[in-house]
Parts: sequence; C-alpha cells; structure tokens
Amino acid sequence: MTSRDPESVALALVAQEKGILAADETIPTLTRRFDTLGIQSTEQSRRTYREMLFTCPGVSEFISGAIMYDETIRQKSSSGSPLSKALAAQGILPGIKVYTGAKPLAGSPGETVTEGLDGLRDRLSEYRSMGACFAKWRAVIRVTETLPSSGCVSANAHALGRYAAQCQEQELVPIVEPEVLMDGSHTIERCEQVTGNILHAVFHALFEQGVTLEAILLKPNMVLAGKNCSRQAPVPEVATATLRCLRRHVPAAVPGIVFLSGGQSARLATAHLNAINQLPGPKPWKISFSYGRALQDPALEAWHGREDNLAAGQRALYHRARSNGAACAGKYIDEMEAASQGADDPPDRQELRDD
Repeated sequence: MTSRDPESVALALVAQEKGILAADETIPTLTRRFDTLGIQSTEQSRRTYREMLFTCPGVSEFISGAIMYDETIRQKSSSGSPLSKALAAQGILPGIKVYTGAKPLAGSPGETVTEGLDGLRDRLSEYRSMGACFAKWRAVIRVTETLPSSGCVSANAHALGRYAAQCQEQELVPIVEPEVLMDGSHTIERCEQVTGNILHAVFHALFEQGVTLEAILLKPNMVLAGKNCSRQAPVPEVATATLRCLRRHVPAAVPGIVFLSGGQSARLATAHLNAINQLPGPKPWKISFSYGRALQDPALEAWHGREDNLAAGQRALYHRARSNGAACAGKYIDEMEAASQGADDPPDRQELRDD
C-alpha cells in the first residue's frame, strides 16, 4: 500500500478476510510466557520470537497489520533491517502500543486508569518516523456487581478520546480498545450491560475530542460471562449478544471492529468471531480480529525457544491466521482444525515439504 492516508490505512487493516496480529506484550508479560515454557527471556530471544512471527511465509494473506512494543519497533531483524521494515516487506502494516500502563485510579479501590498521555505527541511523532501507521491504547474495565464506577468509566473514556485525537493529529490510525475483563463471576447479561455503557461513554468522548470516526478502529471485548461464572454461554448466544451490543452503541461511520481475544482459547476466539459474522442483519462495519495470545500461543508452544523449531512456529501461526481469516467471512469450519499439518503449511513451507 502506497498511501498513508489514515482512512485508507483503517480500511486496509480490515481488508477482506484479514485481521491484526497483536504482538505488543511488555517485556515482563512476554517473560512470564517464556518462563512457562522454560525459555530464557533476553533481548535476543524476544527479537527472534517476534521476527519468527513477522516473517512467517504467506501470513500476509490473513494478517493486515501487527502491533509492536517499544522494544520491538527499535529492534533489527537478523538481516539487519528494522523489524518494522520486515513487516512492510511482507505487506503488513506496522503499528505500535503507546500507553504506559494501567495504574490504580485514585478514590476507586480495585479500578485502574490507563496512563501515557504525558509526552504522547512526541512519542507518536517518533513512532511515525520509524514506520508506524497506526497505534493502540487499551483501557481495562473490571466488572463486579457494583463496578465499574462512573469515575472509572469517565476517566478511561476521556483518556481514549485524547489519545485518539493526538493520533489523528500525527496522521496515525488510533485503535481504541476499551476492554471489559473476563475476570470475575459476572453473567453474560451483566457483561452486555457494562460493555454497552463503556462504548456509549467512549464514543461520547471521541465526539468531544473531535475525532474522525472514519479513521479509527474499535477493539472491544466480546460479550462473555466472567470466567468464574457458573454458566458459560454457548457460542451462538455470545455472538447474538455481542452483535446486539455493537449495533446499539457503535456508529456506522467506524470502518472496522477488531475484537480482542481477552483470554479465550485460540479455537474458541475463532469460533465466536465466525458466529458473529454468520449472523443475519446489518453490519455497517467490517468485523475482524486483533488477537494476541489467540494467535500467538500455538506458535510460541511450537517454537519453544529452539532455532530448529522456527518453521513449526510459523506453521502454527499460519494455521491460526488462516482460520481467523476464514472466520472474518463466516467461513470457518471445524474441519479446518483437523486438516493435516502439511495441507495448512505456508505456501513455501509446503513446497519444501513436497521436495
């Protein structure tokens, strides 16, 4: 893509049967995931892992963009070029996480507000000069019978609005991510109520900050019961509740909705996305994915920190990307999971196997 016009970038990120790879874990978060598998976390091992993801043969058929962390966008590939250029060479748009973390919200025990607005303008300008086309900011909303408080909703919505306005000032597409957490025992009905309230507040804040909706993407949670709830809704019910909530609260001007996986298993996140796209009725936005662990976990497990497993890690990523690409069109079927490993290899990996 030659144009960096934000509206064109937003549309490119939700191109037909494509979604976003979220590879923006902080160093402590990725280190914890490495530790689980006995992988030593160093700048080199993290670079090798991200390069494996970013250079997966054929993955650009299903991945339109990749969100990076500050360390990653500053790293170079094994060939000596910046990792952002390795993405661009694949036809994948580079993106960047720009917030500095969720911190305790004063006066609201158990709640947080995302920080990072100080100095944001300069950081965005630098990231743009390093090749970033879009950015991400995540607000974290905890649910109980009494939470979130109105103060938490207001503070996080305001921060998302200010972030988005500054992104557009720097000609970057803002991904707006208000996440209602799965942690807790709340019902699916409570999740739908809270998610609707959050979306209403966020779009009000975006309007107040003068944000152009045609040049943003929304990255919301799906409407799910808390993981400790005694009743977990079946896939069709999740799809119906999620689409109903979006129709009620997301303006049609928004070009795309890219769901977070939020702790769902890889296959369940794909099944939910597929079911949402199969529902009848109006969907004025493209409905796609911006998954982190639901794309990465199988690849990380297959790689396991070993050089001789790089191809296996890429095969695992390609398979999950392909499955989610199909889900964007409502074409995902269980048989895709049962396909032989060779049949689901990236194109040139398949050729190597046939040789």
